[in-house]
Amino acid sequence: MNLRKLVGPKLLRDGFIRQAAVERPEVEALTAEFRAAYVAARLIRIGGAGDGGHLIPDDLDGVRHCFSPGVSDIADFEEHLAREYGIKSFLADASVDTPPVTNPLFEFDKEFPGAHNDTTVMTLGRWITDKLGDATGDDLILQMDIEGAEFEVLIESSVEVLGKFRSMVIEFHGMERIFERHSPPLIKAVFRKIHSRFAIVHLHANNCTALAECRGLKIAPVFEVTYQRRDRLAQVATGGGLSLPHPQDHANVPENPDIGMPDIWWRG
Repeated sequence: MNLRKLVGPKLLRDGFIRQAAVERPEVEALTAEFRAAYVAARLIRIGGAGDGGHLIPDDLDGVRHCFSPGVSDIADFEEHLAREYGIKSFLADASVDTPPVTNPLFEFDKEFPGAHNDTTVMTLGRWITDKLGDATGDDLILQMDIEGAEFEVLIESSVEVLGKFRSMVIEFHGMERIFERHSPPLIKAVFRKIHSRFAIVHLHANNCTALAECRGLKIAPVFEVTYQRRDRLAQVATGGGLSLPHPQDHANVPENPDIGMPDIWWRG
């Protein structure tokens, strides 16, 4: 049940769904874990402004492959990796027939990443093995924007599979679900799995929709998290303080008012 869709932003904001909403301390526990996982790091922007670009750690030496599930009408991120770093990108999306551009360093599969394997769906682990065999190493990049299916991919993927990625950029959708009574334990379990191997080095709220609010707490329904595997933090950690938005951030939707990630998610 998606409370935003069921009752609308005003009811969510005004707190008329208290009997169906989670208690505030449970959401605060999740935000505290986010803050604890955040490490200030040296970042670079790969791709253009808006949806075509992402901030990732300045740690690309030795990276040869990017896995990029979810194909849009732009591929600025993957083109930048190919042009400037010689990194090959594997792209996958069953809803399109081809990537938006051709590139000798692009390889496309018409399949959805998911939690099982069949003729149109593949797990992240199977995809990696199909492309690189058993000798995958641990120097990959993941850039995942799959409109809400990220949770089933992350639930199915083992810590060992996720650990093959040096850096990950994941856009999370429908995050207003943290205000639903039964959602926080599942969401918390997904993030705990990731945080066991990765630190958060950047958060960016997508301004495609306004902030959701319940019980005085706010969240961006869609936001992007950049992760760095903890054994690689020494290469990029700055030791400085945290500051959002980052100077290299750009609004996803230029014509919409920009929104920031609420302080409770990153500022102690």
